This record gives sequence, structure tokens and C-alpha cells, in this order.
Amino acid sequence: MEYGPLICIFVAPNTPIFMTKLSVNINKLATLRNARGGNVPNLLTAAEDIERFGAQGITIHPRPDERHIRYQDARDLKKIVTTEYNIEGNPNQKFIDLVLEVKPTQVTLVPDAVDAITSNAGWDAVKHQEYLKEIIDIFKKAGIRTSIFIDPVAKQIQAAATTGTDRIELYTEAYAVGYTKGEQAAAVAPYVAAGTLAKELGLGINAGHDLSLENMAYFKQSLAHLDEVSIGHALICESLYLGLENVIPMYLKALS
Repeated sequence: MEYGPLICIFVAPNTPIFMTKLSVNINKLATLRNARGGNVPNLLTAAEDIERFGAQGITIHPRPDERHIRYQDARDLKKIVTTEYNIEGNPNQKFIDLVLEVKPTQVTLVPDAVDAITSNAGWDAVKHQEYLKEIIDIFKKAGIRTSIFIDPVAKQIQAAATTGTDRIELYTEAYAVGYTKGEQAAAVAPYVAAGTLAKELGLGINAGHDLSLENMAYFKQSLAHLDEVSIGHALICESLYLGLENVIPMYLKALS
């Protein structure tokens, strides 16, 4: 077996090191399980293994039709997840009731349509400010950390800060597209500005959507205060080739 060069990083005494947590979205594992109607792969076992391999969180995004994560999965995972537990979704009444029942570490509000294949836009926090305030207040009173899915636009982040949310999750599809085109600096610039503004406004910063092993390290290096990334589709696809036990440490290295 060949090993790459040894890289040593020297840090001055008392220098703070900002660590970004990796939360693994396991929706795709649920999709695979549901395709055959049984319990293979076993979602609970997979979540336990993902944590054992080093991930610092588990994310799920149940949708009304339960086409991948089922509402019962959310309840069952609560019993075994020992790291951070993040539930994403559009806050309809069924979703609100589920989150209040399960009480995850974090709830991430996503404005996806009922029939959406995947999330494709952040909240218009200006237009929906009062609505978001009401929903966020419900979750915060239950002791659940809140985050809202949002585009890297200054007025949206400023509006998000008035809703009472603890964090924002930056929608990173545009960055991923620009990175693939070789326009890395231009692609990440709006996110750097958004992160700086969010930090000034006292918001925690999460990120997710189309982040991958290819583009993760550059994104992390560019954002000084990135609390958490939520990775699902890319990580699971890469794991088909490389294996979860190998992929998890690779993400952690990219985030270090």
C-alpha cells in the first residue's frame, strides 16, 4: 500500500482552531431500502456505523410521501443517534408535530414543495419573515436549535437574523456548479460574504447541497466560521466506490 506525503501543521499556542462538524444525510440509504420493501440496508445500523466511522451528526429529511425517510425512521433514529441529530423539512403541521415529538438536536427549515425531487431554493426570509418567526418560536420553546435554508444573499441573511433562528444553512448548489466550471473563486465569493455577514449578525453557519469530496476542502478553507456541513447524495455515491469507512475520514480531513 502506498501512502502520500506526511503533512505537519504547526499551530501557535492558544490559537483557536475552528472545527466544522460533518452531518451525514442518510436519505439515499432509505431510498435504497424502500426500493425492495424490506429492511436492507438497515437504516439504524448504517447510522450507528456512520457515527462510529467519525461523523459528528446524522441528518434526515422526511417528506410527506415518505418516499425515502419514513416518519417512524425519525422516531427510531432518536433512540440510537449519539451525535447531533438534524431533521430537515418544510414545516407543515405533520412535520412540526414530528419534530416536537422526537426533539432532535436541530431542526432545519426548508421551503421545498410537496413534490420536489430535492431542495432547490432557500427561503425568501423577507417575504416569509413573520411565518418563520412563528415556526422558529415553537421549536425554540421546545429547546430545539433552529436553522433555515437560505441563499447567500445579504438581504435574505439580514432578514433571517430577525426571525430568531440560531443558524442559517447556506444553499450551496451554485457554488458546486461554479466549482465544476473552474470558477472556484467567483463561485465561493458570495458564500464568504454571506458567512461574514451571518457571523456579524450572531448567526451560526451551516452549509449543504451538492458539496462533495471534490469541492469540500476549498469551500471550508474559504469560510472562516463554518459550524456544520450536511452531506448526503455525494457522500453516499462516493461511498459506493470507496466505502463509508474510507469516505467519512476523507471528509473530516477536508474539513480540518
